[in-house]
Amino acid sequence: MEIKKLEKLTFNPTINWGFNGYETDKIFTVSTIKMGKSFEFSLREKKQYYQKIWEINTEDINDLNEIIKQGNSFGVFENDELIGWAICDFRKWNNSLFIENILIDEKFRGQNIGRLLIKYINRKARELQCRMIELEVQNTNYPAIQFYQKAGFSITGINTKLYKDSSETALFMSFEVFI
Repeated sequence: MEIKKLEKLTFNPTINWGFNGYETDKIFTVSTIKMGKSFEFSLREKKQYYQKIWEINTEDINDLNEIIKQGNSFGVFENDELIGWAICDFRKWNNSLFIENILIDEKFRGQNIGRLLIKYINRKARELQCRMIELEVQNTNYPAIQFYQKAGFSITGINTKLYKDSSETALFMSFEVFI
């Protein structure tokens, strides 16, 4: 297995990657507590089944290629075949590296490839002298949230209106890069 800079997606490899999405029996619920002129958000674990399937289409591949052009994305290759990626967007305005998408072929999940990708992303962020690595994840994607927390990310923001599906809330997570 080899991780190297991702150059360009010439086709949609996810078609052959099996289940693209997540399935969980736990989610995080987000509630707002209003007190006079202020409010706060509360995040709680809740036992609830949830399944999400992603369908990546040609337009998505084109959008990802625009980010890949920056040169801050990585592909995971097995025998020269792309089996996973971490697509990252350098955001000059706040000096961060934003993880736009991490996805691994279903056959290769659970083999610490995600952890390796996070290490490569961290190295790239240091090289770019970023102050942090950021990402956005759905409150319903409990497995991903757990993964990112184990990797050192903290929840730093919430957007309750980002998604069309009202049962999903955007959680923003970040990891401070120490140079």
